[in-house]
Amino acid sequence: MRKIRIMEHISLDGVVQSPGGRQEDPDGDFTHGGWSMRYKDKVIGEAIVAAHERSFDLLLGRHTYDIWAGYWPNVHEGPIANSFNAATKYVATHQPDSLGWGPAKNLGPDIAEGIRALKATEGPDLLLWGSSTLTSVLLENSLADEIVLIVYPVFLGKGKRFFSENAYPQELALVDSKVGKSGVFMNMYRYVGALAAEA
Repeated sequence: MRKIRIMEHISLDGVVQSPGGRQEDPDGDFTHGGWSMRYKDKVIGEAIVAAHERSFDLLLGRHTYDIWAGYWPNVHEGPIANSFNAATKYVATHQPDSLGWGPAKNLGPDIAEGIRALKATEGPDLLLWGSSTLTSVLLENSLADEIVLIVYPVFLGKGKRFFSENAYPQELALVDSKVGKSGVFMNMYRYVGALAAEA
């Protein structure tokens, strides 16, 4: 069985939209694109690279897939670029014939069931970056085994958010934490189980 790991750049108020560039994802008239880029941090940068050293496939929503397909195939060196370009991309999409950045496969019409079936197969672990809608599917169905949040000391006020109001109540254990000099911290949480009722 594969494990699923979510990684997100996230503001203190839970926004995950467009951290990497001004025009990365302007949906909803979001005007703060590239908000994470001012926080250059050696400790966090090295931790992000290290998190991509083991073999993985990608889980992506269609919007994130299209953004990445316009960027990563043009980056020809570096451990993250090499891993992303080589990974099989499992994509939530209604247009599977238009998946030009491969290898790529469609998750099928029932996204949660498609992910559940994929998770039950043999193969490398599955990594999800961005893809806020797909993240909600994972959280609402208790499909994530690990969550890595790279938290930035900024409030954005509006934008696509990580936290789903429909998420299944669950307990997580903090298994690793790193703090950079810039004020950014990176926490890894592991799924423990359903949230127990108070005694």
